[in-house]
Amino acid sequence: MSATQRIPAAIPPTSSAQSPATLQRSSRRAAFGIMIVLVGQLMLTLDGTIVNVALPSIGTGLGLGPSALSWIVNAYTLAFGGLMLTGGRLGDTYGRRRVFLIGLSVFTASSLLGGFAQSAALLIAARAAQGIGAALAAPGVLALVTTSARDDAARNRALALFAAVGIGGSTLGLLLGGVVTEVGSWRWTLFINVPIGIAVLALVPRFVAETPRNPGRFDLVGALSATGAAVAIVWALIGAPEHGWASAQTIGSLTAGVVLLAVLAMTERRVAHPMLVPALLRDRRRLGALAVTTLVFGSQIATFFLVVQYVQRVLHFGPIAAGAAFLPMTLGIFAMARTAPKLVARFGQKPLLITGALGLTASYVWLSNIDTTSGYVTAVLGPLLINGISAGLTFMPAASLMMSGVAPQHAGAASGLLQTVQQLGGAIGLAVVVSVYAAGAVPGQFVPGARAAFLTTAAFTLLASTLAALILRSRRQAHAKTN
Repeated sequence: MSATQRIPAAIPPTSSAQSPATLQRSSRRAAFGIMIVLVGQLMLTLDGTIVNVALPSIGTGLGLGPSALSWIVNAYTLAFGGLMLTGGRLGDTYGRRRVFLIGLSVFTASSLLGGFAQSAALLIAARAAQGIGAALAAPGVLALVTTSARDDAARNRALALFAAVGIGGSTLGLLLGGVVTEVGSWRWTLFINVPIGIAVLALVPRFVAETPRNPGRFDLVGALSATGAAVAIVWALIGAPEHGWASAQTIGSLTAGVVLLAVLAMTERRVAHPMLVPALLRDRRRLGALAVTTLVFGSQIATFFLVVQYVQRVLHFGPIAAGAAFLPMTLGIFAMARTAPKLVARFGQKPLLITGALGLTASYVWLSNIDTTSGYVTAVLGPLLINGISAGLTFMPAASLMMSGVAPQHAGAASGLLQTVQQLGGAIGLAVVVSVYAAGAVPGQFVPGARAAFLTTAAFTLLASTLAALILRSRRQAHAKTN
């Protein structure tokens, strides 16, 4: 997609009559608009992990058992992952800024409601509402980021920041959750969203212009089948470690998901204005980027689970220290946000994806050697730093490949698809790794089973690097092969 095809979301198109000073002010305004929506994205990302560290405190405060506590996390994951595609298409159809603001309003209000919750039912309902709001808002962020950039360099910088927020926000969520839980109360893991959400809601209309609406009837059947498929698959994956991969619940949910995907595929070929444009899935490089994203995101979410368990159960870190343990990863991710755009411009996406995935593999192999005598500095700090740098090398090129060549009117759908596979990847990775870990676990101990679990995450990223090498051939190579 060239710069001339892009529809600016925060500023009007430039003209030869504009002075350099006017252009500079407009550029700054666009950059500030992008930063505002990225703050909103950071808040949505934080909520995927910020509550995790607070779960023991929530259980004590509300008298909840493990099953109810799991649904405080699962309710958000199901709603967020299940409605992402629909949220993206709603933004394309009715205006991305409008849908972003509606979603963020729902998210902020439900955060306030959850913070005051006095029962498990109300807290779980609030978390599900947060997920709905996040699913409406999140796809618009990437779409607004890519359509607001003036040129490819600005677009790559924005994509790098988006990628850093996407995975770095998850690690920051662990730290922030530990701080507010230990210093204050678990309720502040929800209350903290309210002032940030209000600020973003106030600033977005001033600095981010609405995108054009796309005429045509909304694809209701496609939306329902896509949402049902995503919810069924995520539901199956969430319950698989507990109920078993061969259980009726797991097999039934996966089957329902596959059937609904088939309904979606048939529907999208026949309707005039499909929710998920089939052309988005005909590009070999875009499919490769989606596959790599799924595998890498799955490995990262599983690693959060494993490392948090290790530093708390074996190294006896408190909530704040457990969150701070991920700072090397976070710093590595945000450091690469400045470097990755330059590397993509020089070397292209494929070498960075391969290098990043191999770096992640090395970090997981290193982590697989932990035992009860290991220390944080010798066994955890180094792998997490390598992991952060490698993740920073991976997510931005994958997002760039995903959004490259997407027509502006379909940017929301493409963004929703990318973030849906991130959620599915996280659910798949966690389900598989927890199952592998449980197979070798010893009651009351963490280390047995951990080696196989970390090596499983390494297998994910090794497969990702292989797919990047095989599938993501350059456009020039693809053209030569067809001639």
